Amino acid sequence: MNRTAIQRILGLLLMLFSFTMLPPIVISLVFDDGSWLPFVKGFGLTLLAGLGLWLPVWKSQRDLRLRDGFLVVASFWAVLGTFGAGPLFFAELPMMSLTDAIFESMSGLTTTGATVLMGLDSLPESILYYRQQLQWLGGMGIIVLAVAVLPMLGVGGMQLYRAETPGPVKDTKLTPRIAETAKALWYVYVAFTATCMISYMLVGMPWFDALCHAFSTVAIGGFSTHDSSIGHFESIAINLVAIFFMFAAGINFSLHFFAFRHIEIKHYGSDPEFRAYVLMLVTVSIIVIAALYLTGTYAAPTDSFIHGLFQAVSIATTTGYTTANFSAWPGALPVLLIIASFIGGSAGSTAGGIKVIRCLLIAKQGMREIVRLVHPSAEIPVKLGNNAVPSRVVDAVWGFFSIYIIVFGIMLLLMMTMGLDQVTAFSAVAATLNNLGPGLGDVANGFMTLDDKAKWLAIAGMLLGRLEIFTLLVLITPTFWRH
Repeated sequence: MNRTAIQRILGLLLMLFSFTMLPPIVISLVFDDGSWLPFVKGFGLTLLAGLGLWLPVWKSQRDLRLRDGFLVVASFWAVLGTFGAGPLFFAELPMMSLTDAIFESMSGLTTTGATVLMGLDSLPESILYYRQQLQWLGGMGIIVLAVAVLPMLGVGGMQLYRAETPGPVKDTKLTPRIAETAKALWYVYVAFTATCMISYMLVGMPWFDALCHAFSTVAIGGFSTHDSSIGHFESIAINLVAIFFMFAAGINFSLHFFAFRHIEIKHYGSDPEFRAYVLMLVTVSIIVIAALYLTGTYAAPTDSFIHGLFQAVSIATTTGYTTANFSAWPGALPVLLIIASFIGGSAGSTAGGIKVIRCLLIAKQGMREIVRLVHPSAEIPVKLGNNAVPSRVVDAVWGFFSIYIIVFGIMLLLMMTMGLDQVTAFSAVAATLNNLGPGLGDVANGFMTLDDKAKWLAIAGMLLGRLEIFTLLVLITPTFWRH
């Protein structure tokens, strides 16, 4: 274990992160909300902590190994969430305990969107902006941003990139060099954000709300500047813009990069994960819209269509925006939407959940086993498109799914031992482990009613979901620490 290299990188990353606390100061001065001091304190504390880690080992030039990358990523997300809570903890409005501040910070950075805050409409603009900025940075991954910068400081990035993206396509690179890959992803990410903001403004959203909601829409985060989320604006046009960008943000960003580079869209239709993603969203949307219409939940058919489509896309992509209280919808609709969040978006997107490509491979492998019952001697490969998937990848997907179910079950039992009823416990674990945000039962409107023990368990769930479980669990295995 290269401890000096790990310490040096953590120090550098903390110092980089400290500068993200400066834009909220500008927002505070523009709106004269009087809340700039907490960000100055947060900036100073984070910068000094980074310097304290970096200075003793700044001359270290040793390279990272793969296992070092896992430790850096896991440690940094935990440290980042803690120091990101600084401005929230120091602020006079809202008054937050350390646990609540860390919960809100971790929820933002992991793009979960669960909140312990009430009265968003009366909070200072700088605080509202900071929450949205946390989600935007966490959306593509602060580590990927750092990978694009750290090579200039003499630190390699491939180990960090692999640890940050442990999915089936983790070795896919858009460009030959990892730093160029990270930059390419961020170019697309920034372009999407700017386009989303402009679109919101064109349909009547004020510039500040448009900026903040563009941050959380593209990041599939779900934080809003208003208690009633997107429903605050009561605008069909704004709802349609949000639906489009939530859908787009749930697609593998490598497909977007290819479209930007070659100015074509044919490759979307040839991607099996994209086709499965669209099929999932269309199916869930039709079921929800039809159920709302047939049960007469809304008087106007257009309301059933807009609210049904919006919530289907928002929850299935793990964004978590709301235009209606879907937890009060009739029948099995609330549970259906929560279950859809287990699938989530595409690998390589900003969405949470198990990911569409994993679910697709599990389904294909299941169908193969059914065929083998009839033809036990047949050699039947699992294919994505025209390409056979290596058995190692299929095994890894099943391993992830198994661990996911085990972790979910353990967290569910722990939540229930803390006094939560079955519906609340189930949806609280789903909302955090899937990086979804809203839940059912007592957490339908936020996690503020939970005690501190349950909040810390939720924080752990957010981290596990953001790093796709393995990156954290590998750290507790004897093999990882064995020389």
